[in-house]
Amino acid sequence: MKKHFLKLAFVMGLIMSQVNVYAQKQVAEVKSGTVIELKSIKTVYARDVEVGDDVKFTVLSDVKRGGVVLIPAGTIANGVVSEAKKSSLAGTKGRLSVDFRSLTLADGTNVPLSGNVRVSGKNRTPLAVITALFVWPCIFIPGTKAVLPEGYNATATVIANTEVPVE
Repeated sequence: MKKHFLKLAFVMGLIMSQVNVYAQKQVAEVKSGTVIELKSIKTVYARDVEVGDDVKFTVLSDVKRGGVVLIPAGTIANGVVSEAKKSSLAGTKGRLSVDFRSLTLADGTNVPLSGNVRVSGKNRTPLAVITALFVWPCIFIPGTKAVLPEGYNATATVIANTEVPVE
């Protein structure tokens, strides 16, 4: 009986040591101030969104330190609409602003980001006003729309040192 118990204890010890090896993940730190290149995933029109709506971006290229990938390309970054004004009459241009919030790694780790993207249409107010002096209905000329196109490149910055798992 004692012999079987020792064998069982030995086997359990081996198993637990292997579990500990897998449980101890290696981590690295993404430093505050690290610049991350992003691109928009889909086209966003100022007329179709409201302040507070989510906008998704993707990381363009691996973020590495010392040859180790800290943030892989393709990781999803989250932004939120902070301004959405559609173009209107009298030539007023549309405006759209998106503030970056964070990116989420495959294991669920959130890396906080700062930065924003601002796009605007063309202001056609002078054209509308001058033309309206001669032809009244021209005051109804709208400005152009604000559009954040799919694939639009942007830059975000990591705002806090964050430990991330590495392989």
